[in-house]
Amino acid sequence: MTMELDVITAGEAMVLFAAQQPGPLDAVRTFARTTAGAELNVAIGLARLGLRVGYLSRLGSDSFGRSLAATLDREGIDRRHLAIDNDHATGFMLKSRSDDGSDPQIEYFRHDSAASHMHAGELDRAYCAAARHLHLTGIYVGVSPSTREMIFELAATARQTGKSISFDPNLRPALWRSQGEMVDCLNRLSSFSDWVLPGLAEGQLLTGRDSASGIADFYLERGAKCVVVKLGPDGAYFATANENGLVPGVSVSRIVDTVGAGDGFAVGVVSGLLEGLTLAAATARGNTIGARVVQFPGDSDGLPTRDELNAISA
Repeated sequence: MTMELDVITAGEAMVLFAAQQPGPLDAVRTFARTTAGAELNVAIGLARLGLRVGYLSRLGSDSFGRSLAATLDREGIDRRHLAIDNDHATGFMLKSRSDDGSDPQIEYFRHDSAASHMHAGELDRAYCAAARHLHLTGIYVGVSPSTREMIFELAATARQTGKSISFDPNLRPALWRSQGEMVDCLNRLSSFSDWVLPGLAEGQLLTGRDSASGIADFYLERGAKCVVVKLGPDGAYFATANENGLVPGVSVSRIVDTVGAGDGFAVGVVSGLLEGLTLAAATARGNTIGARVVQFPGDSDGLPTRDELNAISA
């Protein structure tokens, strides 16, 4: 019998080596090992809030892969459809430390990784159809032709079985042959989605529209039920066919690491909507979690448990 899940997502889990001293990566001598991957961050965040989450990917049969699998187990994420690849390695990345709140320098080592070889033939459609919701980003669809085909097949399965779909563009231009290819593909993927969560700069690039309201209208016109545009410290703009509004940002005394803030925001919005919150309340939860994430050094360190969320939302 297939266990029903609240959410499934698919992506490339990577080992992250985070610099322990500020400065350019070539000068760093000490790194701390942790985990990375936008979809993995979202899976961890949703699981910590008590949702039942499944994660689809491939890992290499190596120490990196084993450590990532252990992370999924530790976080209570279902990994029955996490494949182990004996022929290709697990990807990893380096991240600099920025003590001034600026975006860190990141270098990826993911070419020909195990995750890049995942394909549509691996999908268990019954497993995918059993979940209430599918969360996607614009990253894994750009990793390789086979992952692109797999993600579109996953989206089509969710749509055909009446599941809700959220989409965070999470642009990674380096994964694409051209900006035009990226824009075309991600806008096609967004057409499957019910909830679209772009950042302002991402939305401007993808839609050609300048304002948050214009970006929201672009996706609503293409079938999205709601759009939430991230505005950084200024909060977020939300819109449906019948309502719109601005939810102010949450101020923080010190920014430790900006990476992962958008994933924390997605955790807040997706969990809120799945729990029946209004779009405004779900957006406010997204702002709250995103603001918490930037106060911690790791991509997922600041993602709260349910008790921690209740404490900071009180």
